[in-house]
Amino acid sequence: MKYSKIFQYAYIVFAVLFIYDGISKWGNGTNSAYISLGLAALAIFMYFFRRKFSKKYGDKDRSK
Repeated sequence: MKYSKIFQYAYIVFAVLFIYDGISKWGNGTNSAYISLGLAALAIFMYFFRRKFSKKYGDKDRSK
């Protein structure tokens, strides 16, 4: 259970890194900025997805 919380926050860390990378590449005029920002959006989505299911299964375990 503790590992899943660590990985949840790792998604946020990666999202911040990808956002920084995307913003720094934005002025170059290449498409790699879009890729970095897309990966950041995916990391944020995965954070909320994992958090939702972690709470769902945590509540299920507590009810027993």
